[in-house]
Amino acid sequence: MEDRYSIIGKDVPRNDAVAKATGAAAYTDDMKLPGMLHGKLLRSPLPHARIRRIDTSRAERLPGVKCVITGEDTPKVKYGNWRLFPTTQDEYPLAVDKVRFIGDEVAAVAAVDVDTALEALELIRVEYEELPAVFDVDAALAKTAPALHEASPTNISIDRKISYGDVERGFSASDYVREDTFTVHAVSPGYMEPCSSLALCDLDGRITLWTSTQTPYIVQCLLASTLGMRENDIRVIKPFVGGGFGGKMELRPWEFCAAFMARRTGRPVKFTLTRQEELCYGRRRHPMKLWSKVGFKKDGTLVAKDLKILLDGGAYNAMGPTATFLCGNFGAMLYRYPNYRFLGEHVYTNKAPASAMRGFGAPQSLFAAETQMNMAAEELGIDPIELRIKNAMVTGDEIPGVATISSCGFIESLQEAAKMSGWKRKRKNFKAGRGIGVGCYSFISGGVFNWFNTQYPFSAAEVRAFADGTVHLLTMASDIGQGSDTVLKQILAEELGLGMEDIRITSADTAMTPQADLGTWGSRVTLMGGGAVQNAARKIKEELFGTVSARFDLNVIFEMECRNGRVYAKGKPERGMTFGEAVALAQKARRGEPLVARGYYTPRDKGLVTPAFSFGAQVAEVEVDRETGIVSVKKMWTAHDCGTVINPMAVEGQLEGSIHMGLGYALSEELQVENGRTMNNTFLDYKMFTAEDMPPGESVCIETYEPEGPMGAKEAGEGLASPTAPAVAEAVYHATGYRCKDLPITPEKILKGMKK
Repeated sequence: MEDRYSIIGKDVPRNDAVAKATGAAAYTDDMKLPGMLHGKLLRSPLPHARIRRIDTSRAERLPGVKCVITGEDTPKVKYGNWRLFPTTQDEYPLAVDKVRFIGDEVAAVAAVDVDTALEALELIRVEYEELPAVFDVDAALAKTAPALHEASPTNISIDRKISYGDVERGFSASDYVREDTFTVHAVSPGYMEPCSSLALCDLDGRITLWTSTQTPYIVQCLLASTLGMRENDIRVIKPFVGGGFGGKMELRPWEFCAAFMARRTGRPVKFTLTRQEELCYGRRRHPMKLWSKVGFKKDGTLVAKDLKILLDGGAYNAMGPTATFLCGNFGAMLYRYPNYRFLGEHVYTNKAPASAMRGFGAPQSLFAAETQMNMAAEELGIDPIELRIKNAMVTGDEIPGVATISSCGFIESLQEAAKMSGWKRKRKNFKAGRGIGVGCYSFISGGVFNWFNTQYPFSAAEVRAFADGTVHLLTMASDIGQGSDTVLKQILAEELGLGMEDIRITSADTAMTPQADLGTWGSRVTLMGGGAVQNAARKIKEELFGTVSARFDLNVIFEMECRNGRVYAKGKPERGMTFGEAVALAQKARRGEPLVARGYYTPRDKGLVTPAFSFGAQVAEVEVDRETGIVSVKKMWTAHDCGTVINPMAVEGQLEGSIHMGLGYALSEELQVENGRTMNNTFLDYKMFTAEDMPPGESVCIETYEPEGPMGAKEAGEGLASPTAPAVAEAVYHATGYRCKDLPITPEKILKGMKK
């Protein structure tokens, strides 16, 4: 790579590093506009109730209150999982007929300051008819359960299936069959910046919305739908975003209310949530109940797998229908299952809606799969890593009708993780209270979903080249802290032979950037956004190569290249000129027409789910205090295949963040919900790992080349959220004999399990 690339594969500081480190970065809640009003939401105190009457008159008379709205004031348009599953849209911006969870948005107030808005909320009177409520999937599926939505009388909002081979015959041919039940819990994305939105309505009635989002274009589309406006009469701008992890990828009620009330009052309106609101009512990772049955030959060869998952979706679908399918996809990944069957059912309950969160179905599905692999390895008498290598996917493998593996370094990842960690020695030299375990993952590089129909490409980019040697990149791709602006600039700089300082980037503004990117989710930006940037850059180069070739009277046998700020004949650098001179010459030849190119990326014939998959293996070493049950993670080793590494320091940062989130999921984080009410509503009670809790670690990137990715790259962060929990769970078992099948792993569970 050293010879081939100048910038790709190099450590490049993030584009926003200085602004964030110095406090100069402006987030949505930092913004203030003249005459701005402050909005607050009235939420339901009941988990399930019919709205009989809402009296807002006292709130409207309070001095300083400028606007009060309820669901009856709105166009009453449902929204939800956008265009992936339009039939599953089931949520109003403000409740119209019923409330379905504690915290469901009932009314909104806009006032001259926050205190006045909060006082006004207390003056609104709502008459409810309380209805029976259900708080888990078993209760929701009971014959006597109340229907939360009329369209789903069984409370199953959607089911998804994957099936190939003959599962029953596979089990009959198996020498060893095991069946296990797993449960996983709800956790919060825990982003540092609470959601915030600021809307302005101009004199022509057009809306500008600044909002903390991962998906500005999706918000634009859904906001237009719910307001009854044209898409391009709404402009959505993403300022700096303090993390999202999937929790900021949908239209949310405060975005609608800010826009609706700005139009009604003629004044800017801002809503900012509190941390309590985020933890109590915010989107969260799906709790699930998973049944998995697997069959093996005596030598460890996998024969069949049958997987059923119930997703506790909470009160609304949100992104749950997509997660339901992805659970089945991830259940079929990593290993070669000749026979596979999956049924996923998304179930309504009277709790805050679950939705997308880092991993999007993979952490839950892979916890079950990887734990079961570890259990099977023990009973078959095969080393857990050797069992995985025996069954590991390789390049060219397929999930029939779903996916094709175009690049895969899984076996190499397993081998490297074993080598780094001293796996064989530590597994054999067992010491009471000390253990080592392994977990693995595979993840998508952006969702394709062949049932998705749109008139736009999946990603687009615009590149403007200037005679001063600089370029301007415009992209709808959203940097929410993962560093995608930096990566896209690296790809562009490499293609055009420029420095990072030569590139200006404008991103995530629906009125300025190409209207085609679906946002930041499913680890799509590097591969899909990068593909669009590379496509645009190559169009610029084609123009410049033609111009420079003509200037030096070069024939077609000369290859051209852009490097070190110059455009020249390969091997003959004297036959060329600076990039800026080449742009000026091209514009002169085009009678002054600016040199602008648009690039696009839409995967074709790449399976049902994604054009590429990442892979990896992780080993955890833990020490368990056998008196208290407290787990101390001593070290983590990770080997992962993310294709060509664009920016090593960025990949390292993604890995560390994933381990942090994975450790919290495994050991400490859990939203405690009682009768629909979230009890731990501060960071004092919701226990995330801190920097001091993080263990040391070693990692290595197994470089493969992904044909579909820019420079051969694919995802390098979201997938790594999945292997940590099963690796830690296996290490705890190795240390104590307690096998966790119901996350999180708590000291109480360990002590109880050790007694058994």
